[in-house]
Amino acid sequence: MVADSPQAQKTLYETDYHLWVVETVKKLQNREFETIDWEDLIDEVSDLSRREKQKLKSLLKRLVEHLLKLKYWESQVKENEAHWKREILNFRQQLQEILADSPSLKPYIKEVYPECYQKGRKLASTASGLPLASFPESAMSLCDCPKDIAPLETILDENWLP
Repeated sequence: MVADSPQAQKTLYETDYHLWVVETVKKLQNREFETIDWEDLIDEVSDLSRREKQKLKSLLKRLVEHLLKLKYWESQVKENEAHWKREILNFRQQLQEILADSPSLKPYIKEVYPECYQKGRKLASTASGLPLASFPESAMSLCDCPKDIAPLETILDENWLP
């Protein structure tokens, strides 16, 4: 092992994160619990959920942005339609993979969707140069959803485009 004492592990964590991970995994596999940097390991495990949530929000914002550009940025549709559709599919696939791996995030995505919609709306406005008011304030308007189908379900559907 490269660094056995907790202090040496702490230093390793601060100077070579990858090596710290490799060494920590080896120690866990070998059940060398007394030499593990528990404080940083607990922080890292706790942080895993935050990273997945941040990734989910980022993908959802970008999905909304591209759906809005596809529907409302008429002057650029001809030049960018294929690219936007590819991005939409990519974001949807990544979101579905995250939700398949962590189904417990389904309530979270529903919770953050209104915020992500508004942020995606601002991204679309900035990218297009169109006024924010050019894009609907409500996701219901984007997808013209029947009242029994949630806008989130619609925008995550790989077969739906505005």
